[in-house]
Amino acid sequence: MGDHFEKGQHALLNEGEENEMEIFGYRTQSCRKTLCLAGSIFSFGILSLVFYWKPAWHVWANCIPCSLQEADVVLLRTTDEFQTYSRKKVMWICLSALNSAFRLNADNPFITDEESIINRAVRKPDLKVRCIKVQKIRYVWDNLEGQFQKIGCLEDWLSSAKIHLKFGSGLTTEEQEIRRLICGPNTIDVEIAPIWKLLIKEVLNPFYVFQLFSVCLWFSEDYKEYAFAIIIMSIISITLTVYDLREQSVKLHRLVEAHNNITVSIYGKNAGVQELESRFLVPGDLLILMGNKVQMPCDAILIDGSCVVNEGMLTGESIPVTKTPLPKMEGSVPWRRQGEGEYKRHVLFCGTEVIQAKGARSSTAKAVVLQTGFNTAKGDLVRSILYPKPMNFKLYRDAIRFLLCLVGTATIGMIYTLCVYVLSGETPGEVVKKALDVITIAVPPALPAALTTGIMYAQRRLKKRGIFCISPQRINVCGQLNLVCFDKTGTLTRDGLDLWGVMPCDGNSFQEVHSFTSGRTLPWGPLCAAMTSCHSLILLDGTIQGDPLDLKMFEATTWEIVVSGDDFHKGVPGCAMVVKPCGTSSQVPVEGIAILHQFPFSSVLQRMTVIVQEMGGDQLVFMKGAPERVASFCQPETVPTSFVSELQIYTTQGFRVIGLAYKKLEMDHHISAFMREQVESDLIFLGLLILENRLKEETKPVLEELISARIRTVMITGDNLQTAITVARKSGMVSESQKVILIEANETTGSSSASISWKLLEEKKHIAYRNQDNYINIREEISDNSKEGSYHFALNGKSFQVITQHFSSLLPKILMNGTIFARMSPGQKSSLVEEFQKLDYFVGMCGDGANDCGALKMAHVGVSLSEQEASVASPFTSKTPNIECVPHLIKEGRAALVTSFCMFKYMALYSMIQYVGVLLLYWETNNLSNYQFLFQDLAITTIIGVTNIFVLVLVVQLSVCLFILFADIPELYRRLDLLCTPILWRVYIVIMLSSNFIVSLVVEEAIIENRALWMTIKRCFGYQSKSQYRIWQRALANDPSWPPINQTSYSDMPGCGRGVSYSNPVFESNEDQL
Repeated sequence: MGDHFEKGQHALLNEGEENEMEIFGYRTQSCRKTLCLAGSIFSFGILSLVFYWKPAWHVWANCIPCSLQEADVVLLRTTDEFQTYSRKKVMWICLSALNSAFRLNADNPFITDEESIINRAVRKPDLKVRCIKVQKIRYVWDNLEGQFQKIGCLEDWLSSAKIHLKFGSGLTTEEQEIRRLICGPNTIDVEIAPIWKLLIKEVLNPFYVFQLFSVCLWFSEDYKEYAFAIIIMSIISITLTVYDLREQSVKLHRLVEAHNNITVSIYGKNAGVQELESRFLVPGDLLILMGNKVQMPCDAILIDGSCVVNEGMLTGESIPVTKTPLPKMEGSVPWRRQGEGEYKRHVLFCGTEVIQAKGARSSTAKAVVLQTGFNTAKGDLVRSILYPKPMNFKLYRDAIRFLLCLVGTATIGMIYTLCVYVLSGETPGEVVKKALDVITIAVPPALPAALTTGIMYAQRRLKKRGIFCISPQRINVCGQLNLVCFDKTGTLTRDGLDLWGVMPCDGNSFQEVHSFTSGRTLPWGPLCAAMTSCHSLILLDGTIQGDPLDLKMFEATTWEIVVSGDDFHKGVPGCAMVVKPCGTSSQVPVEGIAILHQFPFSSVLQRMTVIVQEMGGDQLVFMKGAPERVASFCQPETVPTSFVSELQIYTTQGFRVIGLAYKKLEMDHHISAFMREQVESDLIFLGLLILENRLKEETKPVLEELISARIRTVMITGDNLQTAITVARKSGMVSESQKVILIEANETTGSSSASISWKLLEEKKHIAYRNQDNYINIREEISDNSKEGSYHFALNGKSFQVITQHFSSLLPKILMNGTIFARMSPGQKSSLVEEFQKLDYFVGMCGDGANDCGALKMAHVGVSLSEQEASVASPFTSKTPNIECVPHLIKEGRAALVTSFCMFKYMALYSMIQYVGVLLLYWETNNLSNYQFLFQDLAITTIIGVTNIFVLVLVVQLSVCLFILFADIPELYRRLDLLCTPILWRVYIVIMLSSNFIVSLVVEEAIIENRALWMTIKRCFGYQSKSQYRIWQRALANDPSWPPINQTSYSDMPGCGRGVSYSNPVFESNEDQL
């Protein structure tokens, strides 16, 4: 197919998304369909089989191109490197069934929102909707836009005001039924695939079809023994494969089964509160959330009240997360982009558990259904498992190319055989058999089975080490890894944090550190109040639950948490969270502190804020977060002059440092009237909370092992940049002799363009305080030998985003030595992995599941250290929660890869030897006997191909061959159709074989495996690797101006902006809008 299309025939589906596809319109033509049917009949189903393997050929043969509006069949093609085709029929949804019940009028909008995709999708006057279903997602034809659009979710352009206005009072019954019919049921339905369907799908694999052809040919030639052997091997292989697929199908079905059987309460505009099954939910329904422990059956936007949610299914960590209602803001800005921070803090995701729900003015919270079915967060996770991204591995590409070469060789042999036997006067049937025989000799049917041998045994060994694999083919890829990315917290360092101490601030100077290890309680004051109340802890079944950091901080105060009643205390609302001093804290002058409102922690904002009420006292605001961010919201005179130096002292030692601040709140307005921007201003800096996060014992030895094997290691973390640099040095990722260069990039501001600066880090000098994320010491003067030795770049997520958007020509240069990436959001982690892949690195990603799921899926090899549901999509999961699994994976991958190479060479050489031998015999119109073929095919080749005791089998085979050669048993020779030769000839054969073995061994060791020799040959002939990262390495090695140090460049300068040599148009970061 060319790239010339009829008008309206071609379009993009999911443009700019990960699952982007091209879509082509076709119309079925009766005469073409009849001809194809006749062809299938006359070819005994071969044509249908080809169409099954090649969906695009089926469409091109049966249909003619047309516009998408007229199409009854669409052809889909992925826009990635694989260009995979799939075929879908266009279906119709009829609304006529609802016409009698609701008397639909074609002249009026079917739902209240006239701009909704549903109104634009209904074809009038016959009230029909055209749709297709692709990878479990339904798309409807937009008559106005002239394209297929996703259905089953609220439109992205809706503003928060419109969401409150249109859906705040629920949907009418009529609108619910229309949406239900067009959007489909709210189910994540993964059916257990029937065994017969799995069996047929496996049997129709081209490999097994070729084996069936070979077996039929061998039976016709009375070569039954090997035919039965191949049949038995195939049956075992098919049975094991079908069993594994069935087990995976059952596990996935059980994972989502409970999702479809939830009873929920919704509020209808006319019907009021009603209960119904979750499968009847539609986008726009108003959910009523009450009580505790509710499983979310859909994605929903919280519009009233607050919820505490366990998002372990998504993040891998069972840490309660507080959700706040979507504020009602005027304007037409889409709700996802309004305000500062993440829109996700207002969204209750499908599959998560609502631990606690409470309304602002009642006991119930309200949420608008955002997405249903496979459009939801859980649905997306399940789809990523059902439709994984294909793996493009060079070994498999080369294997297919070599098989095609073998097919070409077999074709030449067939022509040769036809000529020889036709000229010798053989019967046509015999000539055809002999010619087809050449195919089964040149292309060994046992080759694919032999190639999987190494993978099978490697998987078994990995399982013994507690490493489980859901994608066995990726084991071979493990052997190719040359760069491994690691998350920091929970992966390189321990999960738990120990509270080391707190450094109070008085005026504009720090006081003596208060150590909690001594057992002394912190004296009462604003700092103590902040530690007791500035958190997201909840009380569930009498147990305090929440973030481990918050728990450690609160436990150090020895206070307790209670839930207020209706008459708890004057001025304290009912069901509010109240912290109170316990009996031992007698010197505290307040009865307690009620937490009135929370602005939850956001990884993008790097802070959280609470509004509290002292019982009988003032209303206060407390903020906790990254010290740099907290200080930026404080009055400058309250921030100590030694802030930067003190912060560096602790971060360079690997401590986790948290900043605290507060202010008194004027009580002129109701709490709900305050915006976050109003509350978070003119704060008073309180001090630094210092927590210890130690390296895991296994981290340093593993990283040293990887580095000694010349495998790059990279850290991607959401933590502070200085802490990340310290951990990198302590772990050995950056040695003490190596330099670290800080890269800071800033967005366009006012008249100045985007800038990027390079600074060499030093340990003892200090810089003045600036309102930035990076507070590390910069070396102002550098010596002439600054470029000697290796160096590493360190940057944060904000700088990475600016570089990607404004300095893309510099990005590959930075990535060549980029080792430390801090303050990275989940989306930026995935993008970074993808950028490394574009440089032709084989990238591994190891994380504990917290915010790493996207990167784990994106990497060539993802290793999850978490057994939560979020790690289901990761190819490998380790039961041991440390990075020791990474070297094991690489070793087993290399072992499997070497085995695959060896088996490939062995099987190919065997087939070529037999091929040449048989063709020589054909010249004399002779052939090997069936027993001779059996001995070669089964005893010599197949047994070695499916066993891991290669040497033992080889010794046994050699012994049997020598026995047969010198046994002189006439009856044995007669049965094997062997000709008895003189003893001297047999001695000559042994001498020739021994000589061949010695020569092969010398050639293997002295030439083929001689790395130094090949490196010398490469240098002599000027051969250089074509991998992108190797090309950049050579270019940077010869660039005297790299790396730039103590320099600042701007995007409008020549050579600093977007270059044509390297660009990434796919990545458009939305982190600033989150």
